[in-house]
Amino acid sequence: MPDWEPVIGLEIHVQLKTRTKMFCRCEAGFGGEPNTRTCPVCLAHPGALPVPNERAVEWTIKLGLALDCHIAERAVFHRKNYFYPDNPKGYQISQYDEPLCTGGTLLVPGPEDDTQVGIIRAHLEEDAAKTIHVGGATGRIVGAAHSNVDFNRGGVPLVEIVTQPDIRSADDAKRFLQLLRQTIVELGISDAEMEKGTLRADANVSVRERGETGFRTRTELKNMNSFNHIARGIDAEIRRQIGIWESGGEVVQQTLDYEVRSDTVTARRQKEEADDYRYFPEPDLVPIEPPRELVERLDHELPELPGKRIRRFEEQYGLPFYDAEVLNGSRSLANLYERIALDGIDAKAASNVLMNEFVAAGVDPDAVNAGELAKVIAARSTIPRATFVRALEESANPEFKADAYLEEALVGDASELAPLVDRILAANPGQVESYRGGKQGVLGFFVGQVMKETQGKADPKIVNELLREKLDG
Repeated sequence: MPDWEPVIGLEIHVQLKTRTKMFCRCEAGFGGEPNTRTCPVCLAHPGALPVPNERAVEWTIKLGLALDCHIAERAVFHRKNYFYPDNPKGYQISQYDEPLCTGGTLLVPGPEDDTQVGIIRAHLEEDAAKTIHVGGATGRIVGAAHSNVDFNRGGVPLVEIVTQPDIRSADDAKRFLQLLRQTIVELGISDAEMEKGTLRADANVSVRERGETGFRTRTELKNMNSFNHIARGIDAEIRRQIGIWESGGEVVQQTLDYEVRSDTVTARRQKEEADDYRYFPEPDLVPIEPPRELVERLDHELPELPGKRIRRFEEQYGLPFYDAEVLNGSRSLANLYERIALDGIDAKAASNVLMNEFVAAGVDPDAVNAGELAKVIAARSTIPRATFVRALEESANPEFKADAYLEEALVGDASELAPLVDRILAANPGQVESYRGGKQGVLGFFVGQVMKETQGKADPKIVNELLREKLDG
């Protein structure tokens, strides 16, 4: 059997969180009563003329710089012609062969090496309205009784990012999307939330025999609403295409939907090519010519980006890749970690606490007094487990002080615990015999009894040592 290699490219749409829409002054943003944020421009009334949103242009340039793109000296808006109920003009104002940002790269850190994903373009356009399919089992147009259109979203600034087909697995696609989303959020240009539709991603998928240099027919996967679903959808399509090629068939270029419940893909329509959209320059808008001073200012405003920060955490704090990646899934969590680690706390110990117990507590990292929390983490082995968890849960309280929790120190005096251990062993002769008969797991029962008697204040390490000494003696 041939050794098959997946070839994956991604198209990502990101809604910018500007105050107003791309070409009019209507309020932009998620929510609102349907069809209440509209005007003659975004509803395409005759004679209404578009005016570009300056902030949207600047934010697209900033994203392009973060993706190491070339920023065009001259960019042109085009009309992309197609008919659909969510497109009142009969065309979308987009960019075609002269976009704002081209030729970039995003380096995606991995457990061993970085994966370099090329960025073909990042261009600015207007979003379509939202079509809501009513009836049917899937919430999609197939099987729906009817469809409603909410034009509140129509005309919201949208950036489309198109990658090179450089991705070779579903897991790599997921990691790329997670890093791209975090980069976008940290730039402050979008919330990039898939559940709200402010970030949407489609995958172009094909397979070829390993060593083959050309590309075979690709398909496009759409309507996937989480990173996990995107990865699963890509895997399902890879399996389908391999099955077709190995059975002597030919893959047809088409658009597909991923069905989560059945873990399969279904055909939606034949995929369009650029010629089908009859692009031509938008006659109502002049070209955009970003001043060099603007581009330089936006470049200087870029923060340290999450991909570089992951590698820095590995080098500066000696963290494993997994820890560095998880901590940098949130800028706030990464900042809290640095404030704690720079306070002299063991880097790995601090990482373990923040990735696990702290995240589970659901506390806002930005509200935490890092110095006081660092004291609690440093003393975690000397205070009861319940006290430590409670300290994490309360760490965002403005009145949070470590001393209040450190006072509840564990009982670690062996001479104080020994009589209690003797009493518990004497009260449970059956379990003692079981342990001495080879059932080592019974030790946990005795530890639990001691912790119960001391209300969780006994030092587990000392308790274990005392029990083993007495049971094995």
